[in-house]
Amino acid sequence: MRYLLFLLILGVSSFVNAFGEVRNEPSSETSRELRQHFIDLKFGMFIHFGIGTYMDNDWPDPDAPVKLFNPSKLDCGQWAHVAKSAKMRYGCLTTKHHNGFCLWDTKTTDYNSLNAPIGRDVVKEYVDAFRKEGLKVMLYYSILDIHHQIRPGLITRDDVRMIKRQLTELLSNYGEITAVIIDGWDAPWSRISYEDVPFNEIYSLIKRLQPNCLVMDLNAAKYPADMLFYTDIKSYEQNAGQHISKETNTLPALSCLPINSSWFWKTDFPTSPVKSASRILDENVNPMNRIGCNFILNVAPNRDGLIDDNAVEVLAEVGRTWDDQAVKVPELKDYDAPVIYPNLAKHRPCYSSWSSDMWIMDFANDDDFKTAWRSNPAVERPWYVVDFEKAVSFNTIVISDLDRTFKDYSLYYEKDGEWLPISVTPSDKPIKVHRFGRVYGDKVKIEINKGSVSPSIMELGVYDEIFAVE
Repeated sequence: MRYLLFLLILGVSSFVNAFGEVRNEPSSETSRELRQHFIDLKFGMFIHFGIGTYMDNDWPDPDAPVKLFNPSKLDCGQWAHVAKSAKMRYGCLTTKHHNGFCLWDTKTTDYNSLNAPIGRDVVKEYVDAFRKEGLKVMLYYSILDIHHQIRPGLITRDDVRMIKRQLTELLSNYGEITAVIIDGWDAPWSRISYEDVPFNEIYSLIKRLQPNCLVMDLNAAKYPADMLFYTDIKSYEQNAGQHISKETNTLPALSCLPINSSWFWKTDFPTSPVKSASRILDENVNPMNRIGCNFILNVAPNRDGLIDDNAVEVLAEVGRTWDDQAVKVPELKDYDAPVIYPNLAKHRPCYSSWSSDMWIMDFANDDDFKTAWRSNPAVERPWYVVDFEKAVSFNTIVISDLDRTFKDYSLYYEKDGEWLPISVTPSDKPIKVHRFGRVYGDKVKIEINKGSVSPSIMELGVYDEIFAVE
């Protein structure tokens, strides 16, 4: 009763299925509808613009002076007109990249475009221009911020508060935002964990400010393609080697690629070849739309604040040749609600039955989906235990079995020294998601009936899902 009351107070949309499993997501227009609307947009313009534009480097000096930023002919109306000419349906601007320079009138730092020679709010000009052309508006925001020392090992609660203040400004002062694309968070190269900057706090803040705003974290370098881990939309950065499967994808997705060789403008861009209209359409837009993937093409403005002529010409050709009604975007299939809360099992003490060679128990909760605990083939009924070392509450268990090595198993939790069953229906999916009524226990155990191959677990996640809002 107390658990149900909690859900009602927090405004969580949920139901309990016939097996006692709870499926819940924050209430909104409906999360499924929002994701369907997103993939129905099909094609948009990514706009990387900032200090990096003036240093010929995607990762510019984080202490570069603001005086460098001076796009004397800045015309966001031109960007929007070019996007419209290509039949794009939205834009997404880098409000703050990894070097920490902000393109809006922020009260959190002087390192922003209002203090640059141009003295203008680029985010405002961008959103106004794109809306004038009837295009949707999205914003990119980097958690990694080297200028302000928001980086691994140095993050404080003040840093988290700064992130929240900046996102609050962006989501309060610029009208309806369709989506926020977040970067520089839990990826192998950024090394900022979802505990360092709590994902659920940021996610809940965004949903409170704008319930219909989708949250996308560019985390496909770490998390597998079969589940929405810490994101509303599965996102792929092609330049980083992240490619969506055109055969097996079942999730709402986004794929991004620059029209040039890199994200921010370089001095050779006006004279270097850009991607052809046929490559943009035949290799990206059309095949991705067929599998429920929205494609966003980066078009970087130059140091005057304008898109170069060669990119303008190709995008006009895209608009002339693309039949944007020819490919029907599929209706979304059933998928599990995103995981947004910390993994209680991460790096906790763990134990198992006999392992296979070096693939011991620690690999199943090491926060790395490229490693796994593997049972020794001689074990007929393998088991794996995570010890929380104290009683904790949880209502979700996610088992990553990407090789599909087992489908017959049981889950238990230990309470007061007794193992109690968790009522779930086993799954044969590569990622087995189980949501159930909240329990309190010191340990979690999975027992597996071995099939034709020896079982393995890439990651075992345990979560306490309450959609609380700060």
